[in-house]
Amino acid sequence: VGKVHQNVDVEFYNMTGIKVSWDADNKTFKLQGGFDNKESTFVHLADNSMVFQIGANPLQDVGAAIGDMRAAALGVDKIIVTNREAANKAISTIDRAIQRVSSERSKMGALQNRLDHTINNLGVAAENLTAAESRIRDLDMAQEMMEFTRNNIMLQAGTAMLAQANMKPQVVLQLLG
Repeated sequence: VGKVHQNVDVEFYNMTGIKVSWDADNKTFKLQGGFDNKESTFVHLADNSMVFQIGANPLQDVGAAIGDMRAAALGVDKIIVTNREAANKAISTIDRAIQRVSSERSKMGALQNRLDHTINNLGVAAENLTAAESRIRDLDMAQEMMEFTRNNIMLQAGTAMLAQANMKPQVVLQLLG
């Protein structure tokens, strides 16, 4: 995963075969590959914010908006220090810029924590689903084994009864003979 800004591609090939590229001129994402269903959406861009689908159901998503962090937007692109007053003004401008950047970083950190929590939650859910499926399969196997054992006992009992029925005429012949 790479940073999303000019001339940087973000690739998810290891996970899904999806390549997401950023077109800085048009300010759009381009998604390539990975989708069998046209209704699937991984990420979309609207009003300089991103929305990630994080669950299996609609509306299970999380949004992220990254503020403008360019030097011009932060007001640090034209800092010129020629005297003490300009230096003090520059320090104030840089302090405000640092506060804005720190605020954006904390928002991104909170989003990362939410995504990490979601990943862990989905991992636990998948593990629980696998365990439940295993229990169902085990129960089905136990049911089949019980049915097999019952049928085997019935077969052996039938064979024993047939053997006893065949022995009675021989006993009568022995008594007569």
